[in-house]
Amino acid sequence: MPKLGGADAGPAPYEYLLASLGACTAITLRMYAERKEWPLEALEVSLHYERKGDVQHIERTLHFTGALDEGQRTRLADIAERTPVTLTLKGGLAITTALEPPLAAAALEAKLDEALEETFSASDAPSITR
Repeated sequence: MPKLGGADAGPAPYEYLLASLGACTAITLRMYAERKEWPLEALEVSLHYERKGDVQHIERTLHFTGALDEGQRTRLADIAERTPVTLTLKGGLAITTALEPPLAAAALEAKLDEALEETFSASDAPSITR
């Protein structure tokens, strides 16, 4: 977001979260319908994230194309509630954070040299001046 100092050049973090939920939903429902040999021709998952104070909510809408009966549509909606990403988001997830100790200047230089050696073979080694 430009108003927050960004360049508006890519998705926002919550858009990535919704993309993972949408992809997991679509893949899971497509595989389920194929396994059951149901006439699901196309599937679209629409998602909207909203935060009001401390309350967060994701609204998911499923759009099916194909000659599915009401029982099949209901079953697919039920399956959507139990996809891996859905269950992770609903159940919460503990996150731990650790700090890596800072590298000394000599160790950092050695790591850089090692990375450069792995990147370029001996026959085309770059000329590096320091």
